[in-house]
Amino acid sequence: MSLQTKSIRPFIGSLNFERSRQFYRDLGFEETLLDPNLSVIKFDALAFYLQNAYVKDWVDNTMVFVEVENVEAYFQHLSKLNLKEKYPESKLSPIRYNDWGNECFLHDPSGILWHFGTFKK
Repeated sequence: MSLQTKSIRPFIGSLNFERSRQFYRDLGFEETLLDPNLSVIKFDALAFYLQNAYVKDWVDNTMVFVEVENVEAYFQHLSKLNLKEKYPESKLSPIRYNDWGNECFLHDPSGILWHFGTFKK
């Protein structure tokens, strides 16, 4: 028997569910509201569940790494969104160049830390 996986969808918390939903839509992600306290957020072939749930220690320690084809292009895309204007608590950090590859960082309004990176070939 061969067991094949199709996806992985982590559950992400939010300090302010409505604000977080809008933040991810502003990033260009697609949202499907599953019930008043849970959405599935999709981008390309990836997805995660956004919950109307906040546990500070959990959210403060949540990090998600997204591998992208070109981190420089992705950073430019994120920069052009001017997220800081609408979401002052968000933070986009510049690209960090590492031995293994390159990545930039984005904190969402709740404090979730997103890593967008490209591995060296």
